[in-house]
Amino acid sequence: MQGLALAENYFFSVGLPSLENQFPTLLACMAAGLVGDGSECYGFDDEISRDHDWGPGFQIWLDDEDFEAWGPRLSAWYSGLPRVFASFGPRRRSSWGDNRVGVFSVSGFYRGFIGLGRAPESPDEWLAIPENALAAATNGRVFLDRGGRFSTVREMLAGFYPEDVRKKKIASRLMTAGQSGQYNFSRCVRRRDDVSAAYARTKFFADAFSLVFLLKKRYAPFYKWMVRAAMTIPEPGPEMARLARLLCRSPDYSEQELLIETMSALAVNELRSQGLTGSSSSFLCDHGPEVQQTIADPVLRERNVWVG
Repeated sequence: MQGLALAENYFFSVGLPSLENQFPTLLACMAAGLVGDGSECYGFDDEISRDHDWGPGFQIWLDDEDFEAWGPRLSAWYSGLPRVFASFGPRRRSSWGDNRVGVFSVSGFYRGFIGLGRAPESPDEWLAIPENALAAATNGRVFLDRGGRFSTVREMLAGFYPEDVRKKKIASRLMTAGQSGQYNFSRCVRRRDDVSAAYARTKFFADAFSLVFLLKKRYAPFYKWMVRAAMTIPEPGPEMARLARLLCRSPDYSEQELLIETMSALAVNELRSQGLTGSSSSFLCDHGPEVQQTIADPVLRERNVWVG
C-alpha cells in the first residue's frame, strides 16, 4: 500500500462518513485530498519512507471565512479520528511534519508553498516561486472538492508557467547548465580540482533536469525526486535519467565529459523540435540568447539571460 492510496481509502472509509454525519452542511463547501510535501504525494514512497510523516491521514481545505468559523471545531474532529487504519499507523510525525495533514484554509495552504493565497498574476510572481514549490502544490490527489476554490487555484498552477516565463527560465537554464557542465567541469578536471569538478557536475545535473522539465511543461520536484520524476515524463526525461545514472557511476572523467555532451545534445534536439532555437551549436550557452529573443514581453526579453 502506498501512502496516497492509503490516504484516499482512509478518507472515503473513515473521514467522509463521519463528515456526512457531523458536518453535512459544511461538506458542500469543502475540499479534501493529499497534496504537498512528502514522497507519498508524488507516489514515490517505499518501505524507507514509512519511518516518518507517513500513514493514515488527509487534508481538508476550507475557504477563509469557513475556516475562521469552523476551523477549530473541524480540527478537533480530525484529531479524534482513528489513528490506525488497514493495519497502518499511527503516523510518526517529524518536527517538520506537523502541518502535512489536517485542516487548512485554501489561501493559507497555498501561501505555505508559493507565498501567495492565489495563483500568480504576473511574470515576476511566477519567477519568484521555486519550481519544487509549484510541484508540491500541484502533486498528489484531490479526493473531492464541492466548494471548487481549491481546485480552481490548483488548475491554474497545474496549467504551467505562462509561455514567456517558461522561455525565460529555459534560457537561464541553458546558460547555467552549459557553463557548469560543458565548460567548467572539464576545466576543473584539467586543474585536478576534484571538489570543484564534483560541484560542477552536480550543478549541471540540477540545471539540466530543470531544463528538461521546463521543456516538457512539468514542474521539477525536490532534488531527491528529480531523477525519479524524470522517468515519468515524456522523452527526453527517461533517457536523461538513464544517462545521469551512468554519469554518476563512471569513474572516468573522459567518459563523464562524453555523457554530459550526450545529455546536452538531447536538450538541444528538444529545443529544435519545439522551434525554440535555430542554432546548430552543440553548446547549450549558445542557445540561451536564441530562446530569450523569442519572448514576446519586451521587459522580460531584455532581462539578464542568466537570471530566471
